Amino acid sequence: MAADGRVRGFFDRNKSVLRLSLVALMMSSFGDLFAGATLGFMTDTLRLMPGLMILIPPAIGMRGNIFGALGSRLGTSMHVGTFELSLKKGGILRQNLEGSLVLSVIMSFLMGVLAESVSVVLGVESIGASQFVFISVFGGVLAGLLLLLINILIATVGFRRNWDIDNFSAPLVTAAGDIVTLPMLFVATMIVMSGVPAVSFDIFTLALLAVTVVLVIVTFRLKNPETKRIIVQSSPVLVICILLDIGAGITIDRRIEELVALPALLILIPQFLEDANALGGILTSRFSSLLHMGTLEPKRAPGKLAIENFLISYVLSLWVFIVVGITSHFTALLLGLGSPGLLMMVALSLVAGMLTVTILNVLSYYVAVYTFKFSLDPDDDSIPLTSSTIDFLGALCLIGVMLLFGMA
Repeated sequence: MAADGRVRGFFDRNKSVLRLSLVALMMSSFGDLFAGATLGFMTDTLRLMPGLMILIPPAIGMRGNIFGALGSRLGTSMHVGTFELSLKKGGILRQNLEGSLVLSVIMSFLMGVLAESVSVVLGVESIGASQFVFISVFGGVLAGLLLLLINILIATVGFRRNWDIDNFSAPLVTAAGDIVTLPMLFVATMIVMSGVPAVSFDIFTLALLAVTVVLVIVTFRLKNPETKRIIVQSSPVLVICILLDIGAGITIDRRIEELVALPALLILIPQFLEDANALGGILTSRFSSLLHMGTLEPKRAPGKLAIENFLISYVLSLWVFIVVGITSHFTALLLGLGSPGLLMMVALSLVAGMLTVTILNVLSYYVAVYTFKFSLDPDDDSIPLTSSTIDFLGALCLIGVMLLFGMA
């Protein structure tokens, strides 16, 4: 009876969190399903464009890293009372938007360069650096502009209705980023494959480098301290995140033949990784706000409040990863693509998902706590570091369970 009472108490205390988060996660899952279907249709392209899969996880992950962190910062500013629903010059909202847009341009450029560099170092066959840069920037910047608008919409609705946007911002931003980024990457890839002379992409890369340098100089000459802080503190972390996401891409790329043979697995990958990221975004946003408000003490061992947040992640993930397996299977059937079967897809998603969330819980807590202890802003660093590490480790868990089940 005591155990039943504790369970009821847990659900009563967290009813609002679970309701808002679950709705947002379901929206995220169905958005990621669209991205997965796009990837499922790209099987021929993945064969013809060696190394393209290496770019996909960092390209879709970076949108969540930059704009998920934006949502987390806005959520914290609402909690501590500094948020203003205004785009006036020097305002907290405008400076956050400017910082996120500049980061999107810089990191999209670096992503293309690093994807090619890592491919060369590891001896992975790939397209050229300028083609990588074009695909990365084309997909990344256009998606970034849309995500700026979505963050403004989320902040506006949350602020006016007095909702805690920490509980739903990350999943919605993640889903929107996936819906836009993968199709944009696909279009950019088609342009690369259309026979456009290679020198055109070289000129594009040089022009973009010049624009990026000018953009950084102009930004740092303006009197926008919050914009500068976001760029300075976020850039080193985001570079590390790109490398981790490239590691995820290489992990998947090495099994590309098995994945192409069963396109349902390609449909599952974006849903799986991005829902894990969405769960991490919710958890790290909550930890960040709790640390800023002084509600959560940055202790070496997680306390009662942190453990309760871990349990929230497990409850949400149990539902989410079952849905991911089911929807991936039936989407493959509807599109006439191959699948290993419903039970196998659900088992793969659920087992790999629970392993990933276990890692995610521990990682989210310690990243938030130690960034806070070192006087860094957890809003800038927690989501990107957690998200990209989970991309890499989640890909390893997924491929590992596929091997365990004899699917790869």
